[in-house]
Amino acid sequence: MTQGVVMRATGSWYEVLCEGEIYRCRMRGRIRLRGSRSTNPVVVGDTVDIASEGEDFVIENIHPRRNYVIRRASNLSKESHIIAANIDRAMLVASVAEPVTPPEFLDRFLVTCEAYGIPATLLLAKSDLTDGCRDEVEYMRSVYESAGYSVIEISALTGEGVDAVQRLAACGTTLVAGNSGVGKSTLIGRLCPSFEIRTGEISQSHHKGRHTTTFSTMYPLPSGGYIIDTPGIKGFGLIDIGDEELCRYFPEMMRYAPDCRFFNCTHTHEPHCAVREAVERGEIAFSRYESYLKILDEDEKYRK
Repeated sequence: MTQGVVMRATGSWYEVLCEGEIYRCRMRGRIRLRGSRSTNPVVVGDTVDIASEGEDFVIENIHPRRNYVIRRASNLSKESHIIAANIDRAMLVASVAEPVTPPEFLDRFLVTCEAYGIPATLLLAKSDLTDGCRDEVEYMRSVYESAGYSVIEISALTGEGVDAVQRLAACGTTLVAGNSGVGKSTLIGRLCPSFEIRTGEISQSHHKGRHTTTFSTMYPLPSGGYIIDTPGIKGFGLIDIGDEELCRYFPEMMRYAPDCRFFNCTHTHEPHCAVREAVERGEIAFSRYESYLKILDEDEKYRK
């Protein structure tokens, strides 16, 4: 058997990089059985062992993952969908215009990164289109910088911020994710000009992006490192995160939580809650606290 890294996953076939060569592989049936709670037992970024079987190659074994980004497979499912594994950092692309990225989507993604120990950077895309939205851009920047995240304004068309992204991604493996239409694939096309990466237009009727990336794919960057392009994500349901631990994954809330009167404070109704007091003073953004409450409420039945 030979060890390699999954560079592309379609669900039926997998492209695995082994010693500088790409092998097109199938997956052993017994591996699928092991991942019964996951819609995709083998994902981009996995370290795997492959073996030849006649003229074909098969994935025989998946090595333990050091981390991954995971979401609920659907709104009515307890199954999980792993976006990618063995990641050194995540970059979440967001936009305040054409289309607008919902804050709750950002917060759910960031919670997952916190839960699995993946450093995250927020990329505010389409800076060339935001002249009339500077207040919204500055507000989003202040919200997430005060929460402890690095924020970079980018434009894949003008090149603003692309060098900063390239420097961050120059070593290790970087996951790039976001809603459809925020410019994610255009950005990756700037970072990997030798690869043909599809980009799409915004639906004028709904002001939402159209999917251009069909399957997650890892690309080697000219400056070093690897970048993972993912299909646009419409929703981000959390899985395997309990009510009592959710607060830990909002860094700014955790700064105040030790000062709550009750050690098991849920930060929803208890008296002398330091977190709610900080929200009232404007020291924690209300949009972030609102996301926390919505996650508690909407995902309760899934996270038990």
